[in-house]
Amino acid sequence: MTGSADFSKEEWDAVLEGPTSAGMIVSAAERGGTFREVFAIAKAFTEARAEHGDSELLDAIVSHRPEMDRTRAHSADELKDHGLARIREAVALVEQKATPSELGDYRRFVTTLANRVAGAKKEGDESAISEAESAAIAEIKQALGA
Repeated sequence: MTGSADFSKEEWDAVLEGPTSAGMIVSAAERGGTFREVFAIAKAFTEARAEHGDSELLDAIVSHRPEMDRTRAHSADELKDHGLARIREAVALVEQKATPSELGDYRRFVTTLANRVAGAKKEGDESAISEAESAAIAEIKQALGA
């Protein structure tokens, strides 16, 4: 089983930032709804905590507050590019150090979080995800290697 001790501090920071980076990419894809989208990120972490024990790696990730890279983006495109790079870095680290099952759990968690953020503006109606949000989610999945 894999936990934070298996990563350096910098590596662990990248792994922690992957999910929130995905949420911020989706949030920036459409204007408005920021409060609901941040709440959706927090709720995804809370619900994952409730499933404690399914994945040691995921348990370690969601036991922390959602982490975000503090680099200031000057545009939505810059935020997206930096976030996708951070997701690729995180998934490469998880792939290198975790079990295949934990890698799948990580990818699923990031994808689920991104979908929740996309549906947040429409009060949870995921069928109302915009084209821009769908495109952002597709790019996130590609960065995850999913």
